[in-house]
Amino acid sequence: MAKRTIAGSRVLVTGASSGIGREIALELGRHGADVVAVARTADKLAKLADDFQSLPGRCEVVAGDVTDDALRHEAVRRATEAFGGLDVLINNAGIGALGPFETATAERLRKIMDVNFFAAAEMIRVALPTLKHGRRPAIVNVTSILGSVGIPQSSEYCASKFALEALSQSLRAELFRHGVDVLVVAPGSTETEFFDHALEMTAHPPWLDSKRTSAADVARAAVNAIARGKRSIVPNFRGRLMCWAQRICPGLVDLALRRYG
Repeated sequence: MAKRTIAGSRVLVTGASSGIGREIALELGRHGADVVAVARTADKLAKLADDFQSLPGRCEVVAGDVTDDALRHEAVRRATEAFGGLDVLINNAGIGALGPFETATAERLRKIMDVNFFAAAEMIRVALPTLKHGRRPAIVNVTSILGSVGIPQSSEYCASKFALEALSQSLRAELFRHGVDVLVVAPGSTETEFFDHALEMTAHPPWLDSKRTSAADVARAAVNAIARGKRSIVPNFRGRLMCWAQRICPGLVDLALRRYG
């Protein structure tokens, strides 16, 4: 994994209007990166662009749904036209739902997989021809600790993040010969608007009320990992502990999670 200078890097960030995506975009801008920010909410993107006025980096915004192939092509085209190319793609857009799998609809599963996995995978496919000509190019997939530990009441979300983790591992080996790095950022519970936009909330597990890491802290860790050429980070102590427990003593993790099933 190559180390890289953030200043002057050309970066595309999805899900950039709020939460981790917004904070990553701003952190990149503070370091002098040029950012194409993608999200559905045009007014929030406009506010992000305004905030860039006081930063060394530049910002272009593209409003639309990442599940739309035309939007994905437009975002990459904007990076090329505005900044001359693309060095880093950050797949951050995501949605979730809380509630039992048995009583959920097929549409809930499809929507979560469309946004969290298929849109990210297809964004990579669209961006790769441009990324290959970038400076120390990298793909950054924002997954979750739930891409390593499956928990009850979040089955579809966990499935989508497990899939993105697996895709990241495969592409890390596949794209090595092209000089494209793949970094996985797997946050734990984070202070965002994520649950405000959940598709459904038919359960309220106790971890929703636990202390969360700030989105700004996750963003700083992610940008630092990009600069240092890391392959995978879990920017949350309790998240790292949970992933470690799943690897070392999965049976005990199962016992602990059964009470919430």
